Amino acid sequence: MRGAAGGANLLALRSHNTALVLDLLRTAGAGGISRLELAERTGLTPQAVSKITARLREDGLAAEAGRRASTGGKPRTVLRLVPEAGHALGVHLDRDELRAVLVDLDGAVVGERRSALDLGAGAEAVVEAVARAARELVADTLRPSEGAVGALGGAPGPSGGAPGRSEGASPSPGGTSGRSEGTPPSPDDTPHRPDGPPPPPDRAFAAVPGFLGVGVALPGPLDHVRGVLHRVTGFPEWDGFPLRDALARRLGVPVVVDKDTNAAALGLAVGGEGGSFAYLHLGTGLGAGLVIGGGVHRGARTGAGEFGHQVIQLDGPPCTCGARGCIEALCLAAVARGDLAGAARVLGAGAANLAGLLDIDLVLLGGRTVAAAPEAFVHGVGAVLDARARREGGHDGAVPVRLAPGGTRGVAEGAAQLLLAPLFGRGDV
Repeated sequence: MRGAAGGANLLALRSHNTALVLDLLRTAGAGGISRLELAERTGLTPQAVSKITARLREDGLAAEAGRRASTGGKPRTVLRLVPEAGHALGVHLDRDELRAVLVDLDGAVVGERRSALDLGAGAEAVVEAVARAARELVADTLRPSEGAVGALGGAPGPSGGAPGRSEGASPSPGGTSGRSEGTPPSPDDTPHRPDGPPPPPDRAFAAVPGFLGVGVALPGPLDHVRGVLHRVTGFPEWDGFPLRDALARRLGVPVVVDKDTNAAALGLAVGGEGGSFAYLHLGTGLGAGLVIGGGVHRGARTGAGEFGHQVIQLDGPPCTCGARGCIEALCLAAVARGDLAGAARVLGAGAANLAGLLDIDLVLLGGRTVAAAPEAFVHGVGAVLDARARREGGHDGAVPVRLAPGGTRGVAEGAAQLLLAPLFGRGDV
């Protein structure tokens, strides 16, 4: 963390130190933590901790949580995070469903909205669906007063208009919807109404206390750094579309875009899953989120985790990506004919490949299809990994397989962490 002259970047250093303190306040929970403990655990001086906590209290991000007895002195004041001082929105765009969650600074879900979606309907329809869901969720959950901006800031401007109505259809696990013909999006165009200029930024978020922005997670491949989609499997018309910038202009707030599997893996890592693990997501498609050494592994071009398109049968059935014999095609075909044991074996073969390549500690399973039959998939994938471990010998045993916590909203919660994690110094996760 160095400036141009080689010295410490004081602004960045202050932010880093504040993030350290905020993260300890978050992990301490409602019981709180004393300033002395903060100094001991961060390595900061007591004076620095006092200045940081004073600013946090002034901004409404920290508050007293009572007093705690100390050895040989007066009771110490303990401080806690104020979760309601800030919020982030996480959006999961699946091929046939939109799920949005509003979370507080603690990552707790305070509101949720779910609606049907056709990812093939075109950029304008999808961007407007996100804007509508976000506006409704904020209005229904927080009912903010106009002009009230929280300690962490928020988009300036007046409150947005009245929310529209969401559809509440719930697609079946592993299913796909028919794609309507939409105008192929252009990388240079912001989605616009055909009969007028582009809609103005939505200002409904200006009244949300400490609104950090919107994290959006969807199937890849995509460029996480630039927020640009590539050839989303089954939806080639999205290739090159700048989704992050289009949504940021429409919503008037910061937007971060990532793959659904990476977002879920981030949420799991922040939530306490340590070490190195693979999150395998089986829903309308199949992908992987990889956490190596505690951090999300996105690869040199943010394309890591395209797990579903490993070819494991050279003469296998065609896949929507254009290849043949992909794990995704084989797995979803087995699900479609009701052969869950067969689907689990295919998924297990892919998981065994990952375990052999990356030497991971754990495999976590998630997604709508897994959620519909968790025991079948956990048992089936585990059996393949057990067989691999027996063949190889050794004393460590098989890589364990578990159902990922968070259920079917794990991706949306992870998308919100794309905004929250950097606030707590977890941006490298």
